[in-house]
Amino acid sequence: MAEADRPNILALIPARGGSKGLPGKNILPLAGKPLIQWSIEAAHGSRFMTRVVVSSDDPAILAVARAAGAETPFVRPAELAQDDTPSMDVVLHALDQLPPVDWVVLLQPTSPLRSAEDIDQAIARCLETGAPACVSVSESPALPWWMFRVDATGRLVPFLDAAQRPQRRQEAPTLYTLNGAVYVARVEWLRKTRSFLSEETVAHVMPAERSVDIDTALDFRLAECLLAAQPEV
Repeated sequence: MAEADRPNILALIPARGGSKGLPGKNILPLAGKPLIQWSIEAAHGSRFMTRVVVSSDDPAILAVARAAGAETPFVRPAELAQDDTPSMDVVLHALDQLPPVDWVVLLQPTSPLRSAEDIDQAIARCLETGAPACVSVSESPALPWWMFRVDATGRLVPFLDAAQRPQRRQEAPTLYTLNGAVYVARVEWLRKTRSFLSEETVAHVMPAERSVDIDTALDFRLAECLLAAQPEV
């Protein structure tokens, strides 16, 4: 791609300071690095990225982000750093604070095992197909035909009609779930849809071992184990 034709792409890493499930998780040390640094380094490793910006309300997170090489050109307002703040509001706020860009890539710091290659492949899917958005997914280990509710009497009630259930698990179609690692969208389109997901969105499939989304101490431990098992380069 010629330099003149290269799109202006922003990597946005949202990291608020008020995590309750795992306090301070965005800067907890994971295999020798603050958690957020894994996403910053993956963004810098992308061949497409123009800027890498962290959006946070927390001075400690912003300081760690700067030390890791990210830009922190603004402080996120407290009202956009609540438990129930929609992530889209955070993305649009950041876009409003910065010079115009063509594309935005949302990289949640809770997905430290996602690679620069994952980011590039998701962006390339959009550029090559003309799709306005791409999100990362992984194969779902749980299938709806084998899911149940528990009623008031304690009995299992199939989530889907049992008559629809395949005779053998091997006959069930492969299903995918959002893994939270990479969200790519054309900015003009995103401002109109206010969502990365639409009928036009394409998928980048990632393996389970790179799809850990850290929300609890157990998730953090799993990420540590997976990193420890990686061969040294």
